[in-house]
Parts: sequence; structure tokens; C-alpha cells
Amino acid sequence: MRLTERVKKPVAAYVHIPFCRRRCYYCDFPVSVVGDKARGENSGAIARYIKALSLEIETVRDETSKPLATIFFGGGTPSLLSVSQVEAILADLDRGFGIAKGAEISMEMDPGTFDRAQIQGYVAAGINRVSLGVQAFQNDLLRNSGRSHAQKDVFSAVDLLHRAGVTNFSLDLISGLPHQTLEQWRESLEMAIQLAPQHLSCYDLVLEPVTAFGKQYQPGERPLPDDETTAQMYKIAQQALTDAGYDHYEISNYAQPGYQCRHNRTYWENRPYYGLGMGAASFWRDRRFARPRTRREYYAWVDAGCEITEPPLSNREKLLEELMLGLRLADGVNLGKIRDRVGKEIVEKIEHCLQPYREKGWVEATPEGIRLSDPQGFLFSNTILAALFGAL
Repeated sequence: MRLTERVKKPVAAYVHIPFCRRRCYYCDFPVSVVGDKARGENSGAIARYIKALSLEIETVRDETSKPLATIFFGGGTPSLLSVSQVEAILADLDRGFGIAKGAEISMEMDPGTFDRAQIQGYVAAGINRVSLGVQAFQNDLLRNSGRSHAQKDVFSAVDLLHRAGVTNFSLDLISGLPHQTLEQWRESLEMAIQLAPQHLSCYDLVLEPVTAFGKQYQPGERPLPDDETTAQMYKIAQQALTDAGYDHYEISNYAQPGYQCRHNRTYWENRPYYGLGMGAASFWRDRRFARPRTRREYYAWVDAGCEITEPPLSNREKLLEELMLGLRLADGVNLGKIRDRVGKEIVEKIEHCLQPYREKGWVEATPEGIRLSDPQGFLFSNTILAALFGAL
């Protein structure tokens, strides 16, 4: 397999803010629980983390890089930060890498964690896209998932976004929650559509062993919805959201025309990006690297100079990642470009492997290559990808 080295400078940066009021029962992200009263302006823990993050940016800065076209503040709950802390991080990024004019600068926020003055300050600092963690519109599902907000907080949060002039916001929803019914899922979708976000993300619950849900429940067993029900939930979302005018551009994501998440497309198109902060992952110079997942280990790593020792990905790993990520997109993957890099023989092997799924209608041809059909191909993506990994 021949695959030419492609060293491209990242133009995207993910910034991890690990602090949360509490840990949700489905969450296995690297987070630090600080309770309901701690905020950026009164928490020494948060202030110390911002200092370490600034030092990391200073250490890895690259004055020869292209300006950042997208920045994504994820977490955790970035809306626990003060406006001045967000301003400081953006100033560090601008000094270290540059920020392009018209850059997409996103921030994850939780309902009930910000007020009008705060969101106005974020907007003035440069935040121009908000991802609101709703998850469900039923108070019992929210409470049983460990969320700190209620339904009324969702509507208040969206009203605050409108009042602050935010014209690009997304809502996150989760299907397959314990005790969740098809009727509740339909209701959540209807309420989300009524709020008219420019973007929606609909994720199926994944049981991670270290989470409260992972320790309490077994996949496919009650009170979790069974596989048939979760497949129905996926189809219901696809139908409701496309009928409402949203493009189903990625396996879990929908957008009004012109509002696809530019930052997340960086991941799915397998382009390089910087990851900054505790637990954050980077992809650069054909290396994938995740920072330490606890604050103590992260601080020690930053103090030691932010050394990266991971070896480059193998040619096979790079190809499999390109297929795995690209097939998440409605655009699919470009087999012509893959053929130019890895050769005709490998592409013929890919096509042969996928032929049974083309006959099932799960894989479709495009002018450039292949894509998964919507919704059936997306529903069976794990099966298709497992076959590809085995064949290659």
C-alpha cells in the first residue's frame, strides 16, 4: 500500500474545558465536578486550569501556521467560564496561531449555566456559534440522566441566545435513554423543531463501562429501549428533521442549508487539528495524540514541556480512518482520490467488500465514490465498517 505523506498545518483547534456541575450518568469524558456554585470568576481550580491551558498554547504555538478557521470550546461545561477567561483563551490562540477573519468559533453550553450579560460578553469576545446540551425535553428523563437543568431552562436558554443576537445555535438530543419511549422521542423532536435551531445533533446512547449507566444497565435490556426501538428512533428523527428542512449531512447531525458545523467536518474529513487542554486529542503530522485525562497529570505534562511521543499512523491505519470517518458523511468518500494514493488494487478490494451491502441498498454509488444510504446504511454502519476493517 503506497500512501504519500501529507503534512498539512491544522486550521482547527479544539479547546477542552473540563469543569461540570456534576457528572451525567452517561458521560465518560475527562471532566472535573465542581458543584453548583463554582464558576470561573470564583473558582481557584478553574483559574489554575486556565493558566495551564495558556502555558500549553504558548508551548505548542506555531507562528508559521495558517490562521485558525474554526475553534471549538467543548467540555465539560465551557459556559462555567467567565467572559474574561474566554477572552484570554482567544487572545492566546490568536497570538499562538492567529484567528482567521470569519472563523467559526463555537462553544458548548448547558441550559441554566449562563445569563444574558454572560452570553453577550461571549459574543463580544468572538463566540458566534453555540451548541446547547438539551439531551431531552422530559424532566423525568433529564433527572434520571443526572442532568442539572429542567425543560423550562431549555426554553429560557434559547430565549437568551435570541436576545443576545446569536444567529447560529445547535441543540443536542440523546435517544435510547433508560425508560425513554417513542412518544417521548417524538415530543423532543417536535419541541426542538419549534425552537428552530440552525443545527441539531441526535446521538444514540452509548453505554460506557465506567459510567453510572454502564455499571447499572446492560445493552438491550430494560429499562433501556431494545434495538428495534432505537432503530425506530433513528428513523423517526431522520424523517421529522428532513421534513422540517434540515439536511442530514452526517450520521448524527442535521443542519439548515449553510449551517453545517465547519469544525466537526474537520474530523470527518480526516483533516489535521489541534487539541488543547486536559484529555483533548490532536491529529497532526499523521499522529493522533490525547493529553492526560486528569488535571494533576495534565498539569505535570504541561510543566514538562508538552512532549508528544506517539509514532505516526501506519498507511493501513490512515486508510481505515479515512473510510470510517468519511462514511459518516452523506457525501461519502472519494474513491478516486484514494486510488491515486493507495493504488487500484486496494480500491478494488474495498469495492468487492462492499458489493453485498450495495445489493442490500445500504451502500450507494456517487459520482466521486461511495456513501452509506440514509437511513438504512447509516443504521448498519458498524456492520459495514467491521467488514471493511476485516477485508483491509
